[in-house]
Amino acid sequence: MCGIVGYIGEDNCVPIILTGLKRLEYRGYDSAGIGMLVNDKCYIQKSVGKVAVLEEILEAGAVSSSIGIGHTRWATHGGPSSENAHPHFNEDRSISLIHNGIIENYSVLKKELLAEGYQFVSETDTEVIVHLIDKFVKKGNSLFRATRKALAEVEGAYGLCVISNKEPDKIVVARKGSPLVIGIGNGANFVASDVTPLIEHTSKVIYLDDNEVAEVYKDKIRTKTITDEEIIKEIQEVKMNLDEISKGGYKHFMLKEIMEQPESIRNSMRGRFLYEFGTARLGGLRTVQDRIANSKRIIISACGTSWHAGLVGEYMLEQFTGIPVEVEYASEFRYRNPIVDKNDTMIFISQSGETADTLAAMLEAKRRGALVLGLVNGVGSSIARESDAGVYIHAGPEIGVASTKAFTSQLVVLALITLLIGRKKHMSQIDGQKIIDEMQTIPDKVEEILKLNEQIEKIAEEFVDAKNFLYLGRGYNFPVALEGALKLKEISYIHAEGYPAAEMKHGPIALIDENMPAIFLAPKDSVYDKIISNIEEVKARKGKIIAIASVRDNTIDSLVDYTIKIPDTIRMLMPILNVIPLQLLAYHIAVKKGLDVDQPRNLAKSVTVE
Repeated sequence: MCGIVGYIGEDNCVPIILTGLKRLEYRGYDSAGIGMLVNDKCYIQKSVGKVAVLEEILEAGAVSSSIGIGHTRWATHGGPSSENAHPHFNEDRSISLIHNGIIENYSVLKKELLAEGYQFVSETDTEVIVHLIDKFVKKGNSLFRATRKALAEVEGAYGLCVISNKEPDKIVVARKGSPLVIGIGNGANFVASDVTPLIEHTSKVIYLDDNEVAEVYKDKIRTKTITDEEIIKEIQEVKMNLDEISKGGYKHFMLKEIMEQPESIRNSMRGRFLYEFGTARLGGLRTVQDRIANSKRIIISACGTSWHAGLVGEYMLEQFTGIPVEVEYASEFRYRNPIVDKNDTMIFISQSGETADTLAAMLEAKRRGALVLGLVNGVGSSIARESDAGVYIHAGPEIGVASTKAFTSQLVVLALITLLIGRKKHMSQIDGQKIIDEMQTIPDKVEEILKLNEQIEKIAEEFVDAKNFLYLGRGYNFPVALEGALKLKEISYIHAEGYPAAEMKHGPIALIDENMPAIFLAPKDSVYDKIISNIEEVKARKGKIIAIASVRDNTIDSLVDYTIKIPDTIRMLMPILNVIPLQLLAYHIAVKKGLDVDQPRNLAKSVTVE
């Protein structure tokens, strides 16, 4: 959620940190701050609101330093305020610290520190850490050692950076449960909560793992565990460029990412078909594919949009592999003593690969002996590193908070996994080849749907003032109804619910009137007639109806108020096509309401704390 940027080198850190914090704005935040060493003193500047506010203050003061740490905060303990913004500092301001995560035992630690005479100026849990470090420094420990000793007393999650005017040649960083990356430069080094602030400076990075602490100098890095064991870290290469994280001429990142889906879907499939054998080639699963095929059960676990992708995966895998599949909210999984063992395969889906709930659920499943697979977009992310095996979705950077292209790429990769395991079970070579043939048409069909953008924008004009929406679908399209409703809620703040269409009669139909729009996912499939019956029920109650329908459907237009016609495909791939109009509809409604679609209120791109 929160963002971290740090720099140590020869240049002025201020523009480097501010630019880095802007690159992290997609994560969501309510305040920002920077800490530097200026004339052998800790200089701290904080503000509520956007990074631009902090930038104006710093430009007015014209300060500079060759070492600094910057932070964007999303309020957890204590509301948005200058006092609660990071960096936090000790009493004499010799130490300043920024922190992502939550300290679960902060109230106990705070009580002890208050009894020892420490004064607190904020409501945050973070301030406890800086006073703990100060306590150990006063006992004669170096900043590096004091930080390790302090963190040994801390329970919870953290990614943090610490600087001190007593040791002005280093930044001390640590990680447990909240991501932290060190960028290796030429005569300078960088720290960030993800790689996006680093890529304009270096492609060489070190990913810190849990319970690791590092001293970052301008020309070297020293890493230890919290328990004082030396570690040699591997330097990795990041394959990302600035063009991928810019808007590319679009008004919003969200629209850019919707429009990128033909290419992101191609990238998710590229090189992964073995057409001759009617199967998929997934190198990340090569050593475990037989174990997956022989699993007693497959459990998919995720949060939010990724959970909806998991629901579609359930339909795919059960239809074509015959293996029972369950889909679990990662946020609930480990709190109910789940029954999981070595005969189970668990697939954990996360765009960032850093989702705290999903990572925690994965570690619990791993502890219980299940085969754990990661399905992520974030290369080198925690879930990717902790899983037994896995598949990258290769969607490219997704900056908009509301996930779009990552969702469709997740569906593509779930289809590939289904193809791979289905062929190891009962699927014939010919059926596998038919699925491959159809998957290869999907990017072109998505391009056709995107040409309907202006039509969808006109429909959006009619519903800007709506207070509620109902999204209805059956079978494979029920999860799409959930996802469409989520997109509208996330960025337009309109209340929306997704339901299986048949469930409408079991409660939601009571809400239908002339002011309640309903969106039906109505492809020409085996339950088409049932969907038409549901449409008639809404129409009889004067509800406004939008239908996502097949291009070959010549009868539905007379039954609904608005129709969006899209190409046909096989049932398992229909969600990839059906969700595109719903993404565009949500986008245009939110834009017409004058809302910030890339950074909707109260939301963060990557939820790295529980």
